[in-house]
Order: sequence, then structure tokens, then C-alpha cells
Amino acid sequence: MNLPNGYQQVMPYLIVPRAAAFMAFVQTVFGATERMKVMRDESLIMHAELQIGGSVIMLADATEEYQQQNAGLFICVENCDETYKIAMDNGAECVMEPVNQDYGRSAGIIDPFGNTWWVTSDVK
Repeated sequence: MNLPNGYQQVMPYLIVPRAAAFMAFVQTVFGATERMKVMRDESLIMHAELQIGGSVIMLADATEEYQQQNAGLFICVENCDETYKIAMDNGAECVMEPVNQDYGRSAGIIDPFGNTWWVTSDVK
């Protein structure tokens, strides 16, 4: 199998309300970079891609034809507590405050667009 360069075999594809604002949230909180953005019209994103490390998230604006589809995402970060605080400062809701688990320090948030993120780092 030949995957396109820079893509992994499985990628989340999110359909969210206010996709441009979602992109800004993910860039601010998780340090994502924009790979691509194709507009449907002046205000709606037809297709966009964000990169976080070696992972790509694809997304689009929700429309009547393409209804909102949220996801639960597990993300490894350098500092769980710091990332959690940035997310909360940018409108996320708490699912679980940062706590040490067997697998690392982890927190749960729901972003302002309805996606759940499990934010995890190594226990330091």
C-alpha cells in the first residue's frame, strides 16, 4: 500500500460547526499547523487539514447536507497540566482534571465544538 506522503493510514475526519474557529482552537491549544484549507464559499470550509506532530486531522464545516460529526481523541503532549490550562482558557469544558494514571498524567476536555480530547503526558 502506498500512502500519500505525510499522511497516516487512519485519520480522523471531523465535521464541526465554525470550522475556522475549531482550527484556531487546535492551533492555540495543541500547536497544530494548517496544511490545507479549501473554502466552499466565503465563510464555510469544505475541507481542511491540520497537522499535530506526525498526525493529520481532516475537517470541514457542518452543513445541512453534512451534519456535525464529533470524535473522541487521545493526544500525547509535552505537559498535560499546561495544555489543559490553555484549553480551559480557550473555552474547553472539563471532563477530568489532570491526574496521574498508570500510563501517564492525563486530563479530559470537551472543546467548544463538541469533541472530547484525552490529553496525556509522561509522569514527570
